[in-house]
Amino acid sequence: MEGIVNDVNNFERWKEIPNMLVRQGERLLAQPYRKIEFTGNSKADDLLNDLKNYPHAFVSACVMDRQIKAERAWLIPYEISKEIGGPEFLRFLSLDLDRTKEIFTTKSLHRFNDTMAENFYLAMQRIHEKYKDDASNIWKGNPKSATVVQRLLQFRGVGIKIASMAANILARDFKIPMADKLCIDISPDVQVKRVFVRLGLIDENATTDELIYRARELNSEYPGIFDLSCWEIGRKWCRPKKPSCEECYLESYCPKFVE
Repeated sequence: MEGIVNDVNNFERWKEIPNMLVRQGERLLAQPYRKIEFTGNSKADDLLNDLKNYPHAFVSACVMDRQIKAERAWLIPYEISKEIGGPEFLRFLSLDLDRTKEIFTTKSLHRFNDTMAENFYLAMQRIHEKYKDDASNIWKGNPKSATVVQRLLQFRGVGIKIASMAANILARDFKIPMADKLCIDISPDVQVKRVFVRLGLIDENATTDELIYRARELNSEYPGIFDLSCWEIGRKWCRPKKPSCEECYLESYCPKFVE
């Protein structure tokens, strides 16, 4: 009988995990805007936070965020701006592909300099042709979340992980109004997936699609609400090796450590 009671108690604790993560996500969403530290470089972060004057810096940084540390990827628009005399969109647009590749290679901006230089160049061309030289037209006018994600996916090199992440940053951190948050999915980041696995929300061998659909199941109105809270848990405490479980606010709920 005691074993059954313990099982019931454990089940009730585990069932509370998604609710706690949602509440943490709601607290983050309710906070007023404050400068986002994307890179740790104050000038670069000033540029990336200035959506009013330089929205193309934010969009191009998202395009760059592939297969290198995020902090390095998000520095790229700032590093290029230093090479061309400023961060204004027309300066970026004036770069031809050869000059863009030269900057990437000379400064070793990315792990894949040729490919990412081309993606950067094409991002500027797309902003020029589709958004009238103003990248903020991607999210202006209270669009549906699906519209924002779909527009981001049209940039070469951007997949669902980056498009979801970018839409989430816009809604959660920059407080950009959107008609809904239905299509802001959880970003299938390695930190997020590890936390979902250890919390028993998905199986260890679950696919990216399973992670996305599990988050949709748990909070269909805003699946991406889990994103930052899980990322922070994974980055700060729930590390791959030697996790600091005693510091995590979910320690007493985690099925890995609840007897």
